Amino acid sequence: MEKNTASMKKRQKIGNFFTYVVLIIISIIWLFPFFGLLMQSFRSYDPAVEYGGMVDYIIPKTFSLDNYRFLFSGQTNFWRWYGNTLIIAVSVSILQTIIILCVSYALSRMRFRGRTFLMRSWLILGMFPGFLTMICLYFLLSTMGLTQSGAVPGLILVSVASSGMGYYVCKGYFDTLPIALDEAARIDGASRARIFFIMTIPLSKPIIIYTALVAFMAPWCDYVFASYVAFGEDKSYNVAVAMTRWVWTNDYQGYFTRFCAGGILIAVPVTLLFMFLQKYYVEGVTGGAVKG
Repeated sequence: MEKNTASMKKRQKIGNFFTYVVLIIISIIWLFPFFGLLMQSFRSYDPAVEYGGMVDYIIPKTFSLDNYRFLFSGQTNFWRWYGNTLIIAVSVSILQTIIILCVSYALSRMRFRGRTFLMRSWLILGMFPGFLTMICLYFLLSTMGLTQSGAVPGLILVSVASSGMGYYVCKGYFDTLPIALDEAARIDGASRARIFFIMTIPLSKPIIIYTALVAFMAPWCDYVFASYVAFGEDKSYNVAVAMTRWVWTNDYQGYFTRFCAGGILIAVPVTLLFMFLQKYYVEGVTGGAVKG
């Protein structure tokens, strides 16, 4: 018996060793592009110091903060673009989370005529890519003055407008909460709104954080629709559109290291959010991944 136990432990250690080796290799492959981006951001764009364009080596020959100084110097509208992106992402995250929570709670706890048809219709509509509506959305926003100089509120409106269709994961999480709690509160005279705000929301911290993070990521990384709406108006760009314009210039090689520095600054907020909220993010995904 002891020999079998010792043999099982030995096999488990060997299995764990190879598992960790594979995970380390995968992590190195996954992190290598980010490491390269970080290293290139510390390479000077001054030709007198080091060639500032694309090179065939990763580690800079001379480390410099020139690219970050350029971004902080005010020679460019980088912080205006960064602010636009932050305003859009935070606004969409808050509004979309509120709408999804309300819709998901209604579909999870209430039974009304047309409920099943509504859920199936949204599921089918969600299968069509958003690119199909880009032209229609552009003309609609254009008539409302929400393109170019009004691109920031326009992008917020478009992102929030269809929020209710993203109820799937959140509804699944609400389905895991005991309905007996709602029924007991109803017997005591609590309204639907009171149950939602006093009982359901405090129990739903993981799914709220998950929904907010997902809602934040979409506009933070948006390029296609943002470039379609904000074209030709420098002050209305988000960072993705603006930095793409950098590498489209005739001075592409001179802006390459600055592009890398901007990419690092863009990655910082998202990285910090996932580092500190990873626990709740995972709980939200696993808690909502049930049949509803």
